[in-house]
Amino acid sequence: MKYVGIGFRRDIAQDIIDLAPEKRPSFIEVAPENWMNMGGYWKNIFDQAASQYQVNCHGLSLSIGSPDELNEHFVHEVKDFITDYNISIYSEHLSYSQCDNAHLYDLLPIPFRKDAIDHIVGRIKTVQDIIGKAITLENVSYYTPLAAEMGEAEFISEIIERSECSMLLDVNNVYVNAFNHQYDAKDFIKNLPLDKVAYMHMAGHKKVAEDLIIDTHGSPIIDPVFDLFEWTIQYLKPMPVLLERDFNIPELPELLDEANHLESICTKQWDRAVI
Repeated sequence: MKYVGIGFRRDIAQDIIDLAPEKRPSFIEVAPENWMNMGGYWKNIFDQAASQYQVNCHGLSLSIGSPDELNEHFVHEVKDFITDYNISIYSEHLSYSQCDNAHLYDLLPIPFRKDAIDHIVGRIKTVQDIIGKAITLENVSYYTPLAAEMGEAEFISEIIERSECSMLLDVNNVYVNAFNHQYDAKDFIKNLPLDKVAYMHMAGHKKVAEDLIIDTHGSPIIDPVFDLFEWTIQYLKPMPVLLERDFNIPELPELLDEANHLESICTKQWDRAVI
């Protein structure tokens, strides 16, 4: 069984389509905003890919924590896209990117507060009612806490439990936050709702100062993040894992080498656990 997928990007799209079956990743992931309502050449390319691979979605524009009204028209468009392509996982970020009708083109942190939980849970339930399935929300990297009245793990856990959605666990984001905010990554992970994790991301980051690293998705994964991933998945059931690379994308063989390393870790931990 294979677990690891890669992002479907235009500059390597044809290479991914042309891969021999034995070399293909387990799945591909796309941001639905970049592909839905598209026609012509790129729709044809995507249709070819979707005929060969399981497609997962990882959105950028839901802005689940925004104070603005939920864009239900957009959610209906996402529903149509995931229905048309038989997409089982629709994930998004536990953050916000829109305020006062301005799109901020960044994933901003939400205050770890009870009133924020109430607000977000209601929005998640509306989204799930529209698309007809549970969504999957990702823990995000952040660089300063905002008016927190509880810890991040408690904040995430209550949202997941009350909304009945599932969780996307990004191990690199945990590593980044643990380094920047000086807490223990393993203790943090132990306090997450691990039984609700249904999808995982792994990515690289960049160290910009002695006390600051930035989640970039533009570098190879470093060994300590691989180590944290291997430690983490011993507590999780087998699930899809995405190798996330959004910038400085290497040639496909190099990207697949990194995906295969991730695959070997998954196989080591999960295949031996299958009875």
